[in-house]
Amino acid sequence: MQLVVLGLNHRSAPVDVREKFSFSKEALDHAMDHIYAHEEVEECVLLSTCNRTELYVVLNDMENVKEYMIRLLLHLKGKETVDVDEKWFFLHEGKACISHLFRVASSLDSLVLGEGQILSQLKMAYISSYSKGLTASVFNIIFQKAIAVGKRVRTMTGIANTPVSVSYTAVNLAEDSLDIPMNEAKVLILGAGQMSELTARHLQAKGVKSMFVSNRTFKTAEELATQFNGKAVAFDHFVGEAKTADIIITSTGASHYVIEREEAEEIMDGRGGKPIVMIDIAVPRDINPDVTEIPGVYLFNIDALESVVEANKHQREEEARKAEPIIEEALGEIEEKLQYLSVRPIMVLLSEKAEAIRKREVHRAMAKLPDATDRERKIISNMSRMLVRKLLRDPMIHFGEIAGKEEERDYWKLFQDMFALEVEDDTL
Repeated sequence: MQLVVLGLNHRSAPVDVREKFSFSKEALDHAMDHIYAHEEVEECVLLSTCNRTELYVVLNDMENVKEYMIRLLLHLKGKETVDVDEKWFFLHEGKACISHLFRVASSLDSLVLGEGQILSQLKMAYISSYSKGLTASVFNIIFQKAIAVGKRVRTMTGIANTPVSVSYTAVNLAEDSLDIPMNEAKVLILGAGQMSELTARHLQAKGVKSMFVSNRTFKTAEELATQFNGKAVAFDHFVGEAKTADIIITSTGASHYVIEREEAEEIMDGRGGKPIVMIDIAVPRDINPDVTEIPGVYLFNIDALESVVEANKHQREEEARKAEPIIEEALGEIEEKLQYLSVRPIMVLLSEKAEAIRKREVHRAMAKLPDATDRERKIISNMSRMLVRKLLRDPMIHFGEIAGKEEERDYWKLFQDMFALEVEDDTL
């Protein structure tokens, strides 16, 4: 048995390569249906996200594993005739494969350290394979343990407690600066690009219901506003709308200041002394830093945001170090379980044969003791059960100790001959 993972991620391959090997949900389901045709594969889980594609496999012992795994992945992707560079792919076997899986589940291998999506993505990949009958004793143990490890790392460390994206940090700073709940706040977003969309998603997740979007191209503003049940505002009129906003977030991509001191003063004149939070996540900046001289204006620009992000990254790295002992402990536990798996079939056969003999002999004994009470029968049955258990205990412990070692096959033959066990040929 060989435990293997072949994959490519943000470290091993550029984005244009990763895109070629990513699977949509429909494509992944279709690909997994093709696994059954590969007799060398005993168990399989395929994980595909925006930053990684990883194929986890339990293989029958074979040579040239990496070459085979690449061909297998190409087949599943329908790209058998495509030339590939082996350097794009990483391969881990045995304990290194399990360690990698645990680190993936714990988000220690993610582009954004501590991000929360990967654990649920891994869980869904496992469930998909399990539902198709593509996992058995090995992967059921390993993947369930990986999911438990991922949850424990998030619970026992602060790896996910601090924001490490500019857009998310901007929303957190806005929330911290307000004296009202986010679900009561009115937000005006200037700009309708990708950064604005990400920010809008974080705002919605925080409970913001009143969202306005303004952009030089009004149609683009309408499209973004529609996604979040917001309202589009003509760019020429955003100052008027800003007078009733609690938060302004800008990311326009303009080459000059969109909000000068004059606009900020006009906004504040219409607010009756009520403060406003301005967050400028644009490069170059959208808001003239001089607006901070106006009473009631609280401005956070990209420098302030990036310094918070950098500090949070360092904090997550510190928390990630706390995850290492959790992973090491789990690796030790899983190794013990997997080591026992290889000898479990013959132990089960021996136990079943011993139990059959015990029941037969107890039945014969009871036939000769027709006057035995229920209590006496129970005592005899329990005694026979304990005798069998104690007689088998030492041989089984010793057999378990040599599991995975060179002499394991010799012990299989010894047990088979000594106890006259009927073992299928492909088990040896």
